Amino acid sequence: MTEAAGLVEQALTAAKRPTIAYVTERAEANLRWAGSALTTNGEMTSTELTVVATAEVDGGTAVGTVSQQVTDADQVAALVAAAEAAAQASPPSPDAAPLVQPWGAADDFDLAPAGTTIDVLDEVARGLGQAFQEAAGRDQRLYGFAEHIVTTTYLGSTTGLRLRGVQPTGRLELNGKSADGARSAWVGAASRDFTDVDVTALTAELTTRLGWAERRLDLPPGRYETILPPGPVADLMIYAYWSASARDAEEGQNAYATPGGGTRIGSRMSDLPLRLFSDPARPGLESMPFVDFGSGPDGTSFTADAGHPIAAVDWMRDGVWNELIRNRAWGAKTDRPATPPADNLILDGGGEASLEEMVAGTERGLLLTCLWYIREVDPERLLLTGLTRDGVYLIENGQVSGAVNNFRFNESPLELLGRISEVGRTEKVLCREWNDFFNRTEMPPIRVPDFNMSTVSQAS
Repeated sequence: MTEAAGLVEQALTAAKRPTIAYVTERAEANLRWAGSALTTNGEMTSTELTVVATAEVDGGTAVGTVSQQVTDADQVAALVAAAEAAAQASPPSPDAAPLVQPWGAADDFDLAPAGTTIDVLDEVARGLGQAFQEAAGRDQRLYGFAEHIVTTTYLGSTTGLRLRGVQPTGRLELNGKSADGARSAWVGAASRDFTDVDVTALTAELTTRLGWAERRLDLPPGRYETILPPGPVADLMIYAYWSASARDAEEGQNAYATPGGGTRIGSRMSDLPLRLFSDPARPGLESMPFVDFGSGPDGTSFTADAGHPIAAVDWMRDGVWNELIRNRAWGAKTDRPATPPADNLILDGGGEASLEEMVAGTERGLLLTCLWYIREVDPERLLLTGLTRDGVYLIENGQVSGAVNNFRFNESPLELLGRISEVGRTEKVLCREWNDFFNRTEMPPIRVPDFNMSTVSQAS
């Protein structure tokens, strides 16, 4: 038995009441560069044990959760005791549910954790070496990082449930600047193993955008026809996904609520055949197929649902909102299925046009390549504000004619869905704002006839 699986078994043996235990083995390799020179690289590993204990208290079932990095098996009993004490001292949890029963095969539970080494970034490093030389010839500077993280989760419970899951996550961010710092552009890529990351193509895109910015134009705030590439679309749709709590909607506390106590389920969001969905088995975007987190991004507690399978869900289908995020406790109360969120998101509208073709079909408008510092300002509408950064360009007669000043924007992704006039081809993309937390997305470029640039921003 591997050490990680052994820690789970040791914790469950020490438990005096219904308990969940899971160990996360994390391996990471990274490269960083600045001023067109590699600065650091490294490898790291860690082991964390999480124990979720339950206790019957006055009024229901209480839950206590304790997590700690472990270096010694002697720490396990103390961690279990701490979780049990926390459960006994807690009030009943409104999200408590019976522990998940065994499902699926446990044949791989004893397998060694998957890992990574700096070798996975060899081709990235070679590509950067060439890119640094070429950037110097253009009087440009390159900055950024690449990281590869592989987590292996061993999850078990006193019901006999035993699961093992492996999640590789890779991302590369590349920022290009002119030598004087006056022009800047950003590109990124997400990957499971970096075999599909083309540094040459990424730096070529940076060069194109920095070339566009040699001409600078100032525009006033207002509503502009705007093309958003897949990255900014991902940033907006991720926030819509994170906010889609069924409980909050049914209690009238979020933008998915409707007057009279209803929800947007069944409401038409767009006249276009848009499909927004998540699927842990999506090729190239594979994510953990069972719950291994305490709460969803919308704040819904999934602590008691650890080990519950995660299924594919159409959140929006053919432009109609179809489902919301729901744990087992709320599902039982409302007679609806549990819908834990997968760690990926796809938007597809059936379009075939590339970003370049959409630009070519634009008489006059903006190309908005990056959103930054996104914050919610009105939860009832899911109205977001944020800044543009590293590239807003003017399109005239089908061509980019120059870069324009930055703006602050105000838009609701839910309202935006109903105003999209064109959807391009869906592709794998790394978002800019949220990629620390969420980087498995496929999105299309979209055209919005009246994107709201509310004020001019001095951000650079």
